[in-house]
Amino acid sequence: MTKTKKEKVPADGEEAAAADGNEKSYQELIANINPIAQPLASKKLSKKLYKCVKKAAKVKNIRRGVKEVQKFINKGEKGIVVLAGDTLPIDVYCHLPVMCEDRNLPYAYIPSKVDLGSSAGSKRPTCVILIKSHPDYQDAYDECVEEVSGLPKPL
Repeated sequence: MTKTKKEKVPADGEEAAAADGNEKSYQELIANINPIAQPLASKKLSKKLYKCVKKAAKVKNIRRGVKEVQKFINKGEKGIVVLAGDTLPIDVYCHLPVMCEDRNLPYAYIPSKVDLGSSAGSKRPTCVILIKSHPDYQDAYDECVEEVSGLPKPL
């Protein structure tokens, strides 16, 4: 048994081009969402939410993961809850929308947990994030709150 050399990693420019080729479109992503993913953010709103998450992550003003988000919702923290629609099994986070409705927190589903994790500055996929308000990105936050609150709630 002889050892074989691994191929070299492409340069930054080539890597960016390769990453663009692997990116899925919004339509491909929503084909894989859960049946409970309502209200689902539109493509435009999803981009706004990703940008808001990115800005909040810069100033360390987010809560990430089911356990942490649940803890701070119970403590009464306010913000926008962003859930990933492609999380399996559903039982992991199906209780969070009910908690949000009880506390009048706006929440929305986005199609991809991988995109949600990367917008938060993490290499790991993330199934839920709580974005808190902050003066540095208040305009983007208010716009997201308004649009997410306007989404129709599931019955």
